[in-house]
Amino acid sequence: MPVTRKQKEEILLGLTEKMKEAKSVFFAKNLGLSVQDAQEMRRALRKSGNVYTVAKKTLIKKAAKSSIDIDVPSDALEGAAGAAFSMEDELAAVKTLANFAKKTEKIELTGGIFEGKIMNQSEVIALSKIPGKDELLAKMLGSMTSPLSGFVGVGNQLIAGFVRTLDGYQKQKAEASS
Repeated sequence: MPVTRKQKEEILLGLTEKMKEAKSVFFAKNLGLSVQDAQEMRRALRKSGNVYTVAKKTLIKKAAKSSIDIDVPSDALEGAAGAAFSMEDELAAVKTLANFAKKTEKIELTGGIFEGKIMNQSEVIALSKIPGKDELLAKMLGSMTSPLSGFVGVGNQLIAGFVRTLDGYQKQKAEASS
């Protein structure tokens, strides 16, 4: 059943709103996803605060042009394409899509919009390999606490050395008096 003009306008309005709200948008080509796989992928994306939408390529292009003034190239939307909108973490959607693509091999990253710039397939794949925000924060915290941990360790070694010296002196005195 064909989509009516009114339905297209509603879809365009929804896409435009999502484009405005999203921190980044990534495009993926469907290579024969089953309904079950598609539902699993959408669930995984929702879990990380993202939205995945399938729409006509012309509607996605119009939404990008009208909301964030970006011309999406045709090669980013080839085949049966969909758009994943990262609403919270800029890289969460691309990481989820990349993991799902590795697992099923039925979806392929084709491009994206990141920090207001259009990205090609190779750039998007490179982005998917960057550690996530939580992992980077954990590494930074570890780097910040490392000097403190070292300082505490050195302090403990000094005190332990002093205690061992006193213990040895006490044993030596005890042996000398016996």
